[in-house]
Amino acid sequence: MRRARAPQLYAALAGLGLAVATGALLVTPEASAAGAAATGYATQNGGTTGGAGGTTVRATTGTQIHAALCGRASSSTPITIEVEGTINHGNTTKVSGGSCNTADGVIELKQISNVTLIGVGSGAVFDQLGIHIRESSNIVIRNVTVQNVKKSGSPTSNGGDAIGMESDVRNVWVDHTTLVASGGESEGYDGLFDMKDNTQYVTLSYSVLRNSGRGGLVGSSESDLTNGFITYHHNRYENIDSRTPLLRGGTAHIYNNHYVSLNESGINSRAGARARVDNNYFEDSRDVLGTFYTDAAGYWQVSGNIYDNVTWSAPGDDYKPAGPAPVSNTSVSIPYGYALDQASCVPGVVSRTAGAGKGLAVSDGTCTATTPTATATPTTTTTPTATPTPTATAPVGTNLSVGAGSDGSSKADGTSYGSVRDGDTSTYWSPSGSTGHVSIKWGSATTVSKIVIKETSSAAGRIGSWQVLDGDTGAVLTSGSGAGAIAFTPTSLKKVTFAITGANGTPQIAEFETYAP
Repeated sequence: MRRARAPQLYAALAGLGLAVATGALLVTPEASAAGAAATGYATQNGGTTGGAGGTTVRATTGTQIHAALCGRASSSTPITIEVEGTINHGNTTKVSGGSCNTADGVIELKQISNVTLIGVGSGAVFDQLGIHIRESSNIVIRNVTVQNVKKSGSPTSNGGDAIGMESDVRNVWVDHTTLVASGGESEGYDGLFDMKDNTQYVTLSYSVLRNSGRGGLVGSSESDLTNGFITYHHNRYENIDSRTPLLRGGTAHIYNNHYVSLNESGINSRAGARARVDNNYFEDSRDVLGTFYTDAAGYWQVSGNIYDNVTWSAPGDDYKPAGPAPVSNTSVSIPYGYALDQASCVPGVVSRTAGAGKGLAVSDGTCTATTPTATATPTTTTTPTATPTPTATAPVGTNLSVGAGSDGSSKADGTSYGSVRDGDTSTYWSPSGSTGHVSIKWGSATTVSKIVIKETSSAAGRIGSWQVLDGDTGAVLTSGSGAGAIAFTPTSLKKVTFAITGANGTPQIAEFETYAP
């Protein structure tokens, strides 16, 4: 990895907060941290407000952060934790309680919801200590530095990820953070911002990612395709080898970012992923967009980007740069409002706003940095009632699911993948949580143009948003909400997947019927 342009560490941060490592918890009745509204895909699926409306706690150690989580009335009681000082292995231990599930050597946000972590005062530095989000929702992380988290060597934390999310995570807003490593995998580091195993509705904004072999991924493998709806905006990626990000399936919106010194490759859209890439500034970098290290194609819609001293490689079987003159090969609609800065001013406005310790400054959409005024936010979030998608007429012909195979994500106890193709509406498959996916598969390519999803009578109406995926490539064939008959362009495939991305309770799919054109 090239390091000539990269500072090793921020010397000014190295000794932050050591004198207050055992400071007391301070509790106030209402949130006092700077307020602002989430942006991007984190505004969808009911929105992301973190601990708004709950108690505020001040913490100066990792153990105190865990204690604050464990001291709540329940795992969903809203709380804002203001963090100051250096959080490290020496002051981070497991705390037990009915409203938490913590661990030593990591900030563990597991099986919880409605939490904000925000750096205050002289700053918050998580030194060699990662933040892990698992089976959680409505999480906000702002104004913190996470540095030098390793997966090998000593000490280790969070699998080497600065911030990592996995296993049915929903609605996370990470804003004004500085995520830093001091090398690549050979030096013991992994990703700076990773998402896998059904993580959705996430925004990374106004952050700095620096000095790492891997910027971050969405999906841990070509079969981990239920992640998505991720927004990256006004971030600075500097001295990163690859994965800015790596997208396996799913949808991402990437706008107004400044990329400097991407040493090997940049945005890697693969396995059916769809990225909208608007008004970014790529500088002194190589192969900043394309499908890399795989023959499973991904897609992109590009507009308004600037490529300043970007080098493009020749394409190969498993290496397909989008350049030297990138053009769109798909279209991606964005469901939320946003203001685009002109790409020419992105380096300047990002330098004034991105990272921890910038006063939470943001762009006003005209290349001017402003500090937002705190505004009241609701104390709870709700998921809108799903509006049924207009469905196809009831299909006629042979149900191709009969005699086929089936598989899927983790299933609830007592349910079976085979129940969705047995013709018996009294048996069913359920995911292990409120979301998951189930597939019908054949031994040879089969053309399918319609499916019918039938819920059990006792669980009717629970299915909210969904995607139908080509299980071979991960491509999204159609999306919508509610059960029923669903039509899409006739597609030849060996596997078709119904992925539930939002639900009101635990769905029960009695039948997953498939039909030819």
